[in-house]
Amino acid sequence: MVGQQCGDQLAPTGRIHLSPPDVGAAEEALVVAAMRSGWVAPTGPDLDAFERELAARVGCGHAVGVSSGTAALHLALLGVGAGPGSVVVVPTLTFVATANAVTYTGAEPVFVDCDPATGNLDVDLLSDLLDDLTRRGRRVAAVVAVDLNGTCADYDRLLPACAAAGVPVVEDSAQALGSTSGGRAAGTFGQFGVFSFNGNKILTTSSGGMLVCDDPALIARARQLSTQAREPVAHYEHREVGFNYRLSNILAALGRAQLRRLDEMIERRRAVRERYAKLFASVPGTRILGDGHPGSNCWLTSLVVEPATAGWRADELGGHLAAHDIESRPMFKPMHQQPAHLHHHAAVTGAADRLFATSISLPSGSTLVGTTADRVFAAVEEFLTRRR
Repeated sequence: MVGQQCGDQLAPTGRIHLSPPDVGAAEEALVVAAMRSGWVAPTGPDLDAFERELAARVGCGHAVGVSSGTAALHLALLGVGAGPGSVVVVPTLTFVATANAVTYTGAEPVFVDCDPATGNLDVDLLSDLLDDLTRRGRRVAAVVAVDLNGTCADYDRLLPACAAAGVPVVEDSAQALGSTSGGRAAGTFGQFGVFSFNGNKILTTSSGGMLVCDDPALIARARQLSTQAREPVAHYEHREVGFNYRLSNILAALGRAQLRRLDEMIERRRAVRERYAKLFASVPGTRILGDGHPGSNCWLTSLVVEPATAGWRADELGGHLAAHDIESRPMFKPMHQQPAHLHHHAAVTGAADRLFATSISLPSGSTLVGTTADRVFAAVEEFLTRRR
């Protein structure tokens, strides 16, 4: 296992990753206990408990543990009626799973650009887009809002805009477990909320995800679909096509241990964000994307660089870090630029294109402490010194 404590031992010579898993003795103990209990199949008491505990953590009525955040998105979109003949509005600045899940339902994704300050969906652009789609007679099954890098979208404005258009919201909080906005937990703003527990997320089950919803009928429907739509009879009876989407009991045990440590892992990521913010505060032409949102879990810290002012490009910093065996990455390539989705309609201003061209995501994990962190920040400071 990649342990919480071992990062400091490996970092001086090993590769430093963007957001590695933060697991150790607590996770090992619960996983071993789950295995010894005999509940090795994809159901069991740890999965039931993980669903209850996560729902309680975010303040939502119900949860279904599934094999990935993408699976949760797929089930959520089916739950709101996405399907052939409908469209789903998706932020163009997102991971491809958000758009792909729409196509799984047979619906068509329509992309909308972002607020350059946060990278989240541009609500002003969304309102105009919804009006335009309605005029053209398109059925909008949902708007998917993505809480980018752990910063919640502008739900104070987004929810009324969608309500006025009669369109449900699905909240893609894959990156935002533990984040809040206005005292309300990420994942609870839409009709469905979706979390990812991939290995790079703030909480990991190795792979996995969770769907949350307050409506018991909708969650029961999602749960049935996630188990191959099996009917509640003694033999295998299937009246419709379902999916093999359930999270395993053993991985749920890992998630339970992670959930108990969630607050401390968030605090470490916030400390990393604060250190970057202080470092770049005096560097002209740079800013932290979404900085100043106190409820963010700071899953990733992304730096936006204006080359004309800074005198250097984001990719040059990335190259310098790579030479020191430190991982970094540009922001997501917008969906409207992706070859798989070029044929879909997009309402864009160029904001996402500019963020993709001028940004870099820096190591942000909760294992980034001690000499591991010192090595990263020394490399960044060395680059800045050379560029002054």
